[in-house]
Amino acid sequence: MFFVKDKYVFGMALVRFFSAFMEFSAAVLMLKLNRVDKAMQVNAFLALVGPIVLITATGIGLAGLAGKTSPYKLILIALGVFLIVVGARK
Repeated sequence: MFFVKDKYVFGMALVRFFSAFMEFSAAVLMLKLNRVDKAMQVNAFLALVGPIVLITATGIGLAGLAGKTSPYKLILIALGVFLIVVGARK
């Protein structure tokens, strides 16, 4: 179906597929538990996983860009991801 030439693109997609699987599994688990308090616990777990997925996928992308772009731009991208994670916290 797809032929992936770049191992970094494959790694980023794999992390996102894993994230999607976790999201779908959590939704099914919430429906199975059928209780708001338990659903909130599952949701809280997903809130922890989200930033980890973002950082992991971005880290793989940065590794792929390391030889193709300037160090200044890499630092800006990393700083942007850091600010997103900090801004999303309560």
